[in-house]
Amino acid sequence: MALLLWLGSQLSSIWSNISILGVFLTVFALLLDFMKRRKKWSRYPPGPASLPFLGTMFSVDFHNPHRSFSQLQKKFGNIFSLQNCWTNLVVLNGYKTVKEALVHKSEDFADRPPFPIYEHIGYGENSEGIVVARYGHVWKELRRFALSTLRNFGMGKKSLEEHVVEEAGFLCSEIMSEEGKSFDIQVLLKNAVCNMICHIVFGDRFDYGDETFKKLLQLFQNSLDEETGFLPQLLNVVPILVRIPGVPQKAFQAQKELMDFIDVAIEKHRKTWDPAYTRDITDVFLKEMEKGKAAEENGFHYNNLRLVTLDLFTAGSETTSTTIHWALLYMLLHPEIQSKVQEEIDRVIGRERPPAMTDQASMPYTNAVIHEVQRCGDVVPLGIPHRTYRDTELQGFFIPKGTTVIINLSSVLKDETVWEKPNEFYPEHFLDAKGQFVKPEAFLPFSAGRRACLGEQLARMELFLVFTTLLQKFTFVVPEDQPRPRVDSHFALTNSPHPYLLRALPR
Repeated sequence: MALLLWLGSQLSSIWSNISILGVFLTVFALLLDFMKRRKKWSRYPPGPASLPFLGTMFSVDFHNPHRSFSQLQKKFGNIFSLQNCWTNLVVLNGYKTVKEALVHKSEDFADRPPFPIYEHIGYGENSEGIVVARYGHVWKELRRFALSTLRNFGMGKKSLEEHVVEEAGFLCSEIMSEEGKSFDIQVLLKNAVCNMICHIVFGDRFDYGDETFKKLLQLFQNSLDEETGFLPQLLNVVPILVRIPGVPQKAFQAQKELMDFIDVAIEKHRKTWDPAYTRDITDVFLKEMEKGKAAEENGFHYNNLRLVTLDLFTAGSETTSTTIHWALLYMLLHPEIQSKVQEEIDRVIGRERPPAMTDQASMPYTNAVIHEVQRCGDVVPLGIPHRTYRDTELQGFFIPKGTTVIINLSSVLKDETVWEKPNEFYPEHFLDAKGQFVKPEAFLPFSAGRRACLGEQLARMELFLVFTTLLQKFTFVVPEDQPRPRVDSHFALTNSPHPYLLRALPR
C-alpha cells in the first residue's frame, strides 16, 4: 500500500512538472510569436488584426486574393499591411500609389522575397533565373541578356513577326477543321502561343497533335494550379515545412515534371549545338557559358540556363494565350464590337493579306479593343511579389527593408479615379474624341519600373497579329444550344475565363 502511495505521489509530481513545463513553453511560444509579430516601426501601414502564429492569413482568400485586397483597400486605404505567419507584407493599391512605388522609387521596390517552394527544382543562391531572382548584379546581367537576345532574334523585327503570322496561320487551319461546329478553343490558343515561345527558346515548334506537346501544356496548367491557394503561401513563409522529405515532391509534382521536361529538352539541344550557328536563345546562353569563370559569376551557368528557360516558357505562354482567350470571349459577348473590328480590318488590311505590325497605327479601334481586353481581363492581377531593397517611405508610411510588397495591378486597371467605366468592357477608354488611339498612364498590365515584364514587346506583337488574323478569317458566335458564357474569372496565379464553347464561322 505504501508503495502504491509513493508511486502515486511520484506520478503526481511528474505530471505537475510536465504541466508547469507545458505552461512555460506555451507562454514562451506566445511571447516569441508576439515579439515576431510586434511592429516596432512608427508610421507602418495599418491592417487587419493579427492572430497568433498565423498572422492575418485568414483575412485573405488565397483562391481570389485580389478580391480580398479590394475589400481590405476599402477599409484600410491604398496602402495596408498583412502578415503571413511572421512574414511582413504590404499591399499597394491604386494607380497613384503603384506609380510612385514602381516608377518614382523603382530601386526601393526592386527586390524579390525568397520562394522556398521552388528550391526543389533548383532555385537557390546564384541560381534564380530572372523572374524571381533577387535584385543585384546577376539579375541585371541576365535580364540584359534576355532583352538583347530577344531583340536580336527579331523582337520588333520582321523575322519574328513573320513567324508569329505563320503560327497564326496554323491556328486558323486547326480552327477551320472544326467546320463551324461548337468547340473549346482554349487548347488551340495555348498550342499556338507556346509554339511561338518554343521557336524562340528551342528553335522549333510542335505539331498540335503531338503527345509530348499535349503533356507539356498540361504540366504548365497543373503547375499553376499547384501554386494557388493557402498551402503554397504557408510553405513559403514557414520554409522548414518544405524541407520535410517528400513534401515538395508531393505538393508540387507537376512543377518537378515540368522542370524534368525542360532538362531533357536542354540536354537534347546541347548534343546538337554548333557554336558557329545560332538557332535560338538556348544557343546564345550556351555560348555565354563558354566564356569561363567571369561568365559564371555573371550568372551564365547550367542551372540558370534551366531556370531562364522555365521563366520564358511560363511567362511567355500562359499570359498571352489567356489574353486571347479573353478577347474571343468579349467578342462573343459584344458582337457589335466584333463587327466594328472586322470593318476596320477589311478597310485597312482586306481579307487576303496577312496582318502586319505596320497596320497597327492605322487601326485605332482594333488597338483600343485589344488594350481593353488586357485591362478588363486583368490576366495578372497581382504579378510576382516584390521586396523592399532598402528602408523607404511611401505616401507618409514607413516600409522597412526586406518587407514583401504585393502590387495589386487589378486595383490599377480598375481604378475608379482613372477609368470611366472600370467594371465594364468599354474600348472607348482608349479612344479620344476624334476616335484616335490613346493609352492612359494607368494601363499597367505588364507592371512598370525595373521589374516590368521583359516580354512586353513580344506579347504586344503576338496579341495584335493573332487577334487580327482570327477576326479577319472568322466570325465568332455563341452556339445556339449553349448559355451565355460567364464573364467572371478563375484564378490560378493568372485570371482566366471559365471554359466556354464557341463556333468559328469562316468569313
